[in-house]
Amino acid sequence: MLRGLTTITYLADDVAAARDWYAEVLGTDAYFAREADGAIAYTEFRIGDYQHELGIMDRRFAPPQPAGAGGAVAHWAVDDVHGAFARLLELGATAYQEPIERGPGFVTAAVVDPFGNVLGVMENAHYREVLASLTS
Repeated sequence: MLRGLTTITYLADDVAAARDWYAEVLGTDAYFAREADGAIAYTEFRIGDYQHELGIMDRRFAPPQPAGAGGAVAHWAVDDVHGAFARLLELGATAYQEPIERGPGFVTAAVVDPFGNVLGVMENAHYREVLASLTS
């Protein structure tokens, strides 16, 4: 039923500022933007080995959260969790979860970006295995 990740969408009150911050984090510019009321209301990046999409949407267009809804943390694959975590903090994010080893080959961490979104990073042995099988 689930075929793969398409887009992770984060929310921001100032989408242009969030776009600029994520461009710095990702080392690439957004490839798409849509305006509403004369301001950027949505922007999107394609990133990583599989060109997954990271979207940033104006918070006023977000659907309401169901009462008691659980939170989800999307973990993006990185080669070095400790280095990625430190860089995100240097760029203005705040620590949400310090790096923690979850088992051999699996390390996670998470920050809260300057716009209030949880951004997870992960060293994931399975991700590396799948990527290696596709590139060999």
